[in-house]
Amino acid sequence: MVKSKGYSFTRNSSSAARFFFRPLSPPAITLYAVLLFAFPMFVFLRSSKDVLEDKPDPLLPHESPTQTRAQVREFESLQISDRQLWDLPLSNGLHQCVKPSAKYRVTRGSDYYITVKSNGGLNQMRTGIADMVAVAHIMNATLVIPLLDKRSFWRDSSKFSDIFDEDYFIKTLRNDVRIVKDLPKKLESFPRARKHFTSWSGISYYEAMTQLWNEFKVIHVAKSDSRLANNNLPLDIQRLRCRALFKALRFSSSIESLGKKLVERLRSHGGKYIALHLRYEKDMLSFTGCTYGLTEAESEDLRTMRENTNHWKDKKINSTEKRLGGLCPLTPKEVGIFLQALGYPPSTTIYIAAGGIYGGESRLSELTSRFPNIVFKETLATPEELGAFTNHASQTAALDYIISIESDVFIPTHSGNMAIAVEGHRRFLSHRKTIIPDRKGLVELFDKLESGQMEEGPSFAYLVQEIHKKRQGAPRRRRGPLPGIKGRARFRTEESFYENPYPECICRSKGAS
Repeated sequence: MVKSKGYSFTRNSSSAARFFFRPLSPPAITLYAVLLFAFPMFVFLRSSKDVLEDKPDPLLPHESPTQTRAQVREFESLQISDRQLWDLPLSNGLHQCVKPSAKYRVTRGSDYYITVKSNGGLNQMRTGIADMVAVAHIMNATLVIPLLDKRSFWRDSSKFSDIFDEDYFIKTLRNDVRIVKDLPKKLESFPRARKHFTSWSGISYYEAMTQLWNEFKVIHVAKSDSRLANNNLPLDIQRLRCRALFKALRFSSSIESLGKKLVERLRSHGGKYIALHLRYEKDMLSFTGCTYGLTEAESEDLRTMRENTNHWKDKKINSTEKRLGGLCPLTPKEVGIFLQALGYPPSTTIYIAAGGIYGGESRLSELTSRFPNIVFKETLATPEELGAFTNHASQTAALDYIISIESDVFIPTHSGNMAIAVEGHRRFLSHRKTIIPDRKGLVELFDKLESGQMEEGPSFAYLVQEIHKKRQGAPRRRRGPLPGIKGRARFRTEESFYENPYPECICRSKGAS
């Protein structure tokens, strides 16, 4: 018999036995019942905290019919309600919060200047400008109103003040960074440090860049897009980016006025509407190399365009592989099948936020045959109203942006700068409904339709709706880099801060708004 501190193992065991088999009192029974119920609830809440939506693995189309027969029968008996089609996802009390913290350093102004040439289309320039506001604050520099890209695909000659309310931009950010319209005359002839700031850089990188002030009064930044990291930046820098993009970069009065008129006309036309970012334009198809459903002549036309565009690096692209990987824009026909499977009726008003559809009316008819109530800005506005925007692609894109932000549902058919910017802005504005198609999962289903393995109907609609239950814009934390990728390449795989500014600019605390 082993003894410890005067007590034998046998005695301890018998004492324990008497304790555990002693009859429990009613209060103890109640306590145990509460604990048994509360513990699994605690585990569930911990696991779902701050993640109300996540993009799940798709329900695979090749699942056996016997696996879903009961669900499909139940699905057939249910009528899809307007609430399911149009209501906002639950936001769980979250709201926008962009106020600086108590530690925030208010701008003091500076005799050092940053000039910027913003590159890309409208939304690439917008997010780049927001980055440059934050960079100027970090480097304690005065920001000169950026020059906009005039050499991109769209060849738009618009100035900053043609697209944005310049005075409002300067005024709104006056406590964050000093902004001037022009570089002082005395500095125009001074030598400048010309920099291509490294993409996705953090605070320490820009703090090191302040050494340039020892030699230069002006730094010229050749590109503005993706100059800041998505993650691991101070809270106040992240909130400054949100103030710059979502608050200060208001469109010019002429764009805002017409944009609001067009939204009102859409509402009077049919009440609720979907804004569909239908990326089936010639340049997008050529850039991605996606030729599914096109004729040989059309495919050759796109290949020639890609070959002749110097700054597009990928010249030879396997269209089939890209499509199967979910990397191609949905075709108009696929969009029609998708919307119908989601349950939207043929009478639904759909605003097309895009340029000219490749293939014209014949290709678009594959969508209008299912949803005839298709609207473009050209059918909403008069020729006189649009006349001022002729040959200014960034200004007409701003109209699309306004109408997309204000829509009841936004659906992008391909990822890209506008899709990212609109999704992020709608998340910022109380998580307005945004349906992100699972293109890879949908392609598997579409191919089964085409091969005759499936038919459109309740079973098909059930699968489409299951895939997209948690892809409708509900709150979730921003995703970090993909696992297994090392070095700077991992930054490319992170979800864009501007696509999902949660948690830094979306929170529960009322005092932070």
